[in-house]
Amino acid sequence: MTASCAPTVTFIDNEEALRALIGEPSDRARQKQLPTLDRYALEFIGKSPMAMLATSSSDGSCDVSPRGDAPGFTLVLNDRQIAIPERPGNRRGDNYTNILRNGGVGLLFLIPGMQETLRVNGRGRLVQDAPWFENMIVQGKRPILAILVDVEEVYFHCAKAFRRSRLWESETWPDRSTLPTYGQILKDQVNLEKSAAEINCDLEDAYAKTLY
Repeated sequence: MTASCAPTVTFIDNEEALRALIGEPSDRARQKQLPTLDRYALEFIGKSPMAMLATSSSDGSCDVSPRGDAPGFTLVLNDRQIAIPERPGNRRGDNYTNILRNGGVGLLFLIPGMQETLRVNGRGRLVQDAPWFENMIVQGKRPILAILVDVEEVYFHCAKAFRRSRLWESETWPDRSTLPTYGQILKDQVNLEKSAAEINCDLEDAYAKTLY
């Protein structure tokens, strides 16, 4: 009987090998990185209703979570500082504990229908209160904390990923009815006794009462 051979997996474990494979960035790619928010970045953030927040803990474990609200929900304090308000969530606080342990923050701002995105990297701090919290009140609710980001790197990202994915083209979207509901996923993953329909109703009720 002939023994089967396992497929070979080739890893890259140093930057020299990586650069030999992917090449060097162009001068334009290097030069577009800025240390502060210019007028184009400020305008983009002001019109963005959604940002992906990435953090990592001291042990290297990572987390990324969506942050969204009405366009302009990210408060611009100056060209080197922005603040993201806390809104009611699941209380896991993964990003928050990571910021306490590490502080590195990466943000990807999106605008619906626009294929370019804005990347903002820097250091994050948790703020419990500040005068500018007054500018973060929504529906009479003042955030209990905010992430203050000291900006270090700012640059726009090109449209290739969005063009490849065709993300904003609704004709490419899957039929939602062919995918499980969040209630069904929770029921199966957590082994809940309630039906998926009941869980979905509970979720909608929670959304209505605790969005802010």
